[in-house]
Amino acid sequence: MLTKAPKGTKDMLPEEAYRWHYIEKAFADICERYGFTEIRTPMFEHTELFHRGVGDTTDIVQKEMYSFQDYGKRDITLKPEGTSSVVRAFVEHKMYAGPQPSKFYYNIPCFRYEKPQSGRLREFHQFGVETFGAANMMADAEIISLASDFLKEMGINDIQLRINSVGCPECRKKHREALREFLKPKYDQLCDTCKDRYERNPMRILDCKSPVCQELVQGAPVMLDYLCDDCRGAFEQLKTDLTAMGIEYVVDPGIVRGLDYYTKTAFEFVTDSIGAQGTVCGGGRYDHLVEEIGGPATAGVGFGLGKERLLMTMDACGARIPEPEGIDVFIAFMGDEARAVGLGLMKKLRDRGLKVQMDIMGRNIKNQFKYANRIKARKTVVIGQDEIDNDSFAIKDMDTSEQVTVPMAHIIDELVK
Repeated sequence: MLTKAPKGTKDMLPEEAYRWHYIEKAFADICERYGFTEIRTPMFEHTELFHRGVGDTTDIVQKEMYSFQDYGKRDITLKPEGTSSVVRAFVEHKMYAGPQPSKFYYNIPCFRYEKPQSGRLREFHQFGVETFGAANMMADAEIISLASDFLKEMGINDIQLRINSVGCPECRKKHREALREFLKPKYDQLCDTCKDRYERNPMRILDCKSPVCQELVQGAPVMLDYLCDDCRGAFEQLKTDLTAMGIEYVVDPGIVRGLDYYTKTAFEFVTDSIGAQGTVCGGGRYDHLVEEIGGPATAGVGFGLGKERLLMTMDACGARIPEPEGIDVFIAFMGDEARAVGLGLMKKLRDRGLKVQMDIMGRNIKNQFKYANRIKARKTVVIGQDEIDNDSFAIKDMDTSEQVTVPMAHIIDELVK
């Protein structure tokens, strides 16, 4: 039906917009306090970018991407996540040649073909931050601190930070061998997707949502037991830095994240407030992604945070989002001459920065006042023939119903004041 939005998408209606504006402004404010600047990338990219960046073994690439060929026979994909696009921009514009670290935040729509469910849509919206050029674990601790502070400022206190290390390619190689050995006698019981993962990337089996697979991996070898000295030292440093910042955490060896580019740090903020335990924010380190996409070897770390899920969690936690104020002035008029005077006054008041409306529906004066109440006008200016003849306007306070008469020459200054 043409009158129904596509499955997995949702309209943001005017009565909801203020909620989105609130979290968007708050996120921009905290990012700027932390020294991050905004970056905006296209809504679609070359499909190869996500194959190389996100990884061929992920569900996103295998099952969920909205990909198509354009009229030039180019393979294009609506971006399913934000990091790969930011890395592409970082490389394309040679931002690695400038002073480091480079610190960016973004606010984007993303697209994934998955089963729509509470807090998860096929078109969803995401906040994200990325730091490039800093191999020190202080960068990881900083973005975790940013996420923690933001969630608290949004009124979400019933949340837990979980951290893990997914190692580097060298220590992951040993872990994969141990994991394959552990899963070998259980191979036939794995779901079809995980049978494919068994050879390509067995660590992804740990992240499978199938209850059967989740049961099969109980007691599996954990990455923390196979970390090389460098990765182990980095993880210990992260824990030390988080403790120094007063940020509580739980080590969770089961966190692997859903994207192939992660190295070393992986983390999630999880809550029980929205029913079954769910992730509100997740991220980690990706020290080889810039190089994989064509840039020089550059460390990177970041996180993504879904806006729909954030708002749902805020509601579950009883977080208060201030409702928008009404308009400043409504101009009620009677007659054509009063209409012309009102239009001139409305223009001048808007030029002074006030929110002003007039009736454009042909209502009588009584219904104009009713409409002024519905749109929560603070003041109503009444213009009729008597007001024009007396060269003065009546101003009514819509909260107290008090009314004063002001000379026409002073009306603008009085309303602005």
